[in-house]
Amino acid sequence: MNKRKIFFSMNILVIVLALFFGSCQKYDNNEGKDQGGTDGGDTEENIHTYKAPLYWSVYEYCWKLEKQGVSNENMDISEQEWDKIIDWVARDLKPYGYDMICTDGFIPMIADDDSGYMTRYGSMDLKKLVAKCKAKGLKLGIYDNPLWLHGPDNTVIQGTDITFGELKYKAGTDKVANPDKNDLWFSWVVATRKGAKEYIDGFFKHFSEMGVNYIRMDFLSWYENGSDRGLGVVGRGYGRDVYKQALQYICESAQKYGVFTSLVMPHLFESAALEKEYGNMVRIVADTGDGGWGQFSDNDRGKIYGSWPNSMNMFDGFIHWSKISGRKKVILDGDFIRLNTFVTDEEKQSVISLQLMAGGPITVADQYSTIGDNLKFYQNEEMLALNTDKFVGKPLSSSIIDAKNQIWYGQMANGDWIVGLFNRDSSAQSRSVKFADLGIKGKMKVRDLWRHADEGETDQLNVKLSAHACKIVRLTKAAN
Repeated sequence: MNKRKIFFSMNILVIVLALFFGSCQKYDNNEGKDQGGTDGGDTEENIHTYKAPLYWSVYEYCWKLEKQGVSNENMDISEQEWDKIIDWVARDLKPYGYDMICTDGFIPMIADDDSGYMTRYGSMDLKKLVAKCKAKGLKLGIYDNPLWLHGPDNTVIQGTDITFGELKYKAGTDKVANPDKNDLWFSWVVATRKGAKEYIDGFFKHFSEMGVNYIRMDFLSWYENGSDRGLGVVGRGYGRDVYKQALQYICESAQKYGVFTSLVMPHLFESAALEKEYGNMVRIVADTGDGGWGQFSDNDRGKIYGSWPNSMNMFDGFIHWSKISGRKKVILDGDFIRLNTFVTDEEKQSVISLQLMAGGPITVADQYSTIGDNLKFYQNEEMLALNTDKFVGKPLSSSIIDAKNQIWYGQMANGDWIVGLFNRDSSAQSRSVKFADLGIKGKMKVRDLWRHADEGETDQLNVKLSAHACKIVRLTKAAN
């Protein structure tokens, strides 16, 4: 094999490995070749090294205010309320691994310094909020998008002579899907414009220096093609190539500054080809909203759509998108959990269990005033051990109309197996599985992770599950 053939073969291998594991390619969409000479790190580095986060979100607090008719511009959280939230999370959730509080939309995101990047969430100064969290051993996560412009048009991008206004769409220059439409709600950065890379890098630098290492970026579908399956045309739609360039810049800068990226409202076209390569975590279900069993399992059950939102319930979303998840792969996000909207203990166990079985995050949206006696479901240390292990399970069937998709399984790093049996129906159902069908040989010792009880040795499970119930077991090798 001559040198040219060896070089070509090695390039093919690098490309295949990058697509399989996910990496930040320092690629200039306009030139079609490696830019080189940047600080973004090794282009072959797998970005999927994180475990799914455990944290609390302001979502329910804001959602309930909106339902009461409070407008977004008038929505806020006082400093006194923040103190109560932080104290509660630090006391009741942090000991179990929940180490972050995260903002969301709803409340105004304000840029009030020369940088042009977000500095306040409503009346709350972000640096002050970071300090409050840090004092209690917590981190602050931020809901913001590095493609949104908060500052005035004449703001200069740090390190350049380019202004924010020069990053915006220009008719006759930028090709978009809907040139006769204006963008709803947001001012977007056109990623192919000069200065876009520096603006995005400055965004991550800004938050990293503030002490933030988690960014939840929303409305990506609107950016890509300007459409929403529920609202119709919502903006110009900057196209697949511009979207790819944006995600590449985001990935590179996020890696550079050590920031975890959560991609929200993506279309996930081409089996999430771009999102699984450039993001750490992707949303796979419609917004939590009023929560409950409908959002978890029943809404449009058995249907997968070709654009955002692909699934209207968490269970179908996890089944369908399990094809792209796994250890050292992108994390699937089932959105926020509001346990106070579920009716039975069985339902509450199920929603916690599926997120952990699928390798997803547990994002508590219940408030200290609405949590009731539900903390115990978030505090199950035997279940949370799956998160610590970076466990990612799979359904026995990836078809959303096959009952076998209610059987999930996977292997822990130490060789133990986790098996989950679920009942999505409103009446009692039988579930059974032979361990051999899961690739597990011989009898195993069984421990129920919700009952915290050992159940002897067996080579199969046969259970009767009440409505909306689950059974999650850990299997360890039986004595010879």
